[in-house]
Amino acid sequence: MQLQDILYSQGFGTRRVCAGLVQQGWVEVRDPVQQSSFEICKDATADFDLHGLVLRVQGVEWQCHLKAYVLLNKPAGTECSQKPSTYPSIYTLLPPPLRQRPTKSAVQGVQAVGRLDQDTTGMLLLSDDGQFIHRLSSPKKHVPKVYQVTTKHPIDASQIERLLAGVVLDDDPKSVRAAACERRDTHRLDLTLTEGKYHQVKRMIAAVGNRVEGLHRSRIGGLDLPADLPTGGWRWLGPEELDLLSRVDG
Repeated sequence: MQLQDILYSQGFGTRRVCAGLVQQGWVEVRDPVQQSSFEICKDATADFDLHGLVLRVQGVEWQCHLKAYVLLNKPAGTECSQKPSTYPSIYTLLPPPLRQRPTKSAVQGVQAVGRLDQDTTGMLLLSDDGQFIHRLSSPKKHVPKVYQVTTKHPIDASQIERLLAGVVLDDDPKSVRAAACERRDTHRLDLTLTEGKYHQVKRMIAAVGNRVEGLHRSRIGGLDLPADLPTGGWRWLGPEELDLLSRVDG
């Protein structure tokens, strides 16, 4: 693939802009096989293998990926929207190339796999792979998601039983239930859901006579939020992590 096309595919601008970056000496390439030092390439049409290719664009190192699979530790006070109404967008936490990657849809860049409320923290996946997003967000796939819930009032055994048996939400006659529910202490529990209704955790907790005071997503499918990923931080998902996420029913 030509270098200008690689840069375009990674989100560094239009093909014309990418060609200009190369011609002006702003792009350095590192051999993925020999792992040698970076070397400036001024030939926009030079061919490289995208797999394993590492670039340095305007001084910033960039690992090339055919498709983007990203993990973000969402902070409170952020919205999962490209056009937020009140709070800052989660997309401002990502580098420009991830926000500008060309896609087949009308919206450029990676997209969140489902959404979290502005005050909910924790694990959020983003990608430009439509099939990946559908597989993990579709309610028909029943992908388990674990939420650490802090409640206003003490949690009793009857509330746990009702969450597991199923509760009726105000706008849906069909009951919804937790796939698993484990009490951590008097005011904390781990709630596992396989659906994604609007404000579902908060509404389920309210339905059993309690109230959510804090909500944090800690797990999606077989993948836990890494303890070493700081709040507001992001990183690429590795092959083993993608494999864990692919092991879902549906």
